[in-house]
Amino acid sequence: MKIAKVGDLIEFRGGLQGIVEKINDNSVIVDLTYMKNYRELELEEKTVVNHKKYKIIKESVGL
Repeated sequence: MKIAKVGDLIEFRGGLQGIVEKINDNSVIVDLTYMKNYRELELEEKTVVNHKKYKIIKESVGL
């Protein structure tokens, strides 16, 4: 299992996507405002996702 890094784009829960903002021991905090339709889905701006429950779509580019 590869753990996401801050800035990575991840997918979880059947298609939701977000940008990783913080990494915890067992989970990541994700910003969902990346999705253009997040307001239509009536989601909070951020959520917590367990490391076992997401896949990395695009890795961030370190500067």
